[in-house]
Amino acid sequence: MKFLLVSTIESTTTPTLGWVEEIYQAFVLGLVQGVTEFLPISSTAHLLIFAKALGWTVLGEKYFVDAIQLGSVIAIAIYFWSDICQLITGSYSAFRQHAWEREEWKILIGIAVGTLPALVAGFLIQTALSENMRRAIQGAAVIAIVSIVMALLLGLAEQIGSHKRNFTSLSVKDGILVGFGQMLALIPGGSRSGSTITAALFLGLERQTAARFSFLLGLPILTVATLYELKEAVNHSNLLALLVGIVSTFIFSYLSIAWLLRYLQHQNNWVFVWYRLAFGLAILGAILTGWMNNS
Repeated sequence: MKFLLVSTIESTTTPTLGWVEEIYQAFVLGLVQGVTEFLPISSTAHLLIFAKALGWTVLGEKYFVDAIQLGSVIAIAIYFWSDICQLITGSYSAFRQHAWEREEWKILIGIAVGTLPALVAGFLIQTALSENMRRAIQGAAVIAIVSIVMALLLGLAEQIGSHKRNFTSLSVKDGILVGFGQMLALIPGGSRSGSTITAALFLGLERQTAARFSFLLGLPILTVATLYELKEAVNHSNLLALLVGIVSTFIFSYLSIAWLLRYLQHQNNWVFVWYRLAFGLAILGAILTGWMNNS
């Protein structure tokens, strides 16, 4: 979702990096992107805060951090390849047979319809907001407050959700509602996976089902975000650094997906609730003590 709202992590100068440092930063940014993209803690927030804290303004450019998401796209495609193939072939069969109640058809339409709200809202925000307004929204204080609010919502969803519905019970309505939840990720700190998992839990989905549906629903958004910036990244980035960032993102995205799905088989999301609260409070503390600038 970063391509829809997050602007460049800029400085007033344009420093240059040695190739070793550039490769190192690309690998670390890929690690941060890969680990945080699928955990409900906001990859955008972590990339922004990480770059602000370390003063990384060269590879922190919007087009670079968006382009390395290609690794996350590849990770989802590989990890869920059999599910994706089943969805496509099952939906095609359902279309030919007019079997509109078939599970694969409902899930595919749910994903397609659930993608539209965030795409439309993102386009409207991108065209309606000025550059200064987008900078203000990506400020550290906003990230901190949104992280805290989303932590509370995730905790509430954990508390009141039934956690009983599985993939066979998914409907087009679920796709629409979870898709509207995905709109919260337009604000840095909102977290695409966090907002969609939270919405799915409110709808009574099992924790692992909520995560799987979140990942599949996020594939179109991530793909659009990557293609939107990839050309500019290729034209303006060190191609070796870009490749290192993509590979790093892929490795840690794949590991993150596998770990989270295993974790949610037997555990709840409270660890992410407490982490997001601590993350938000730590940022606010850093701003108040002058250690971090809000801009």
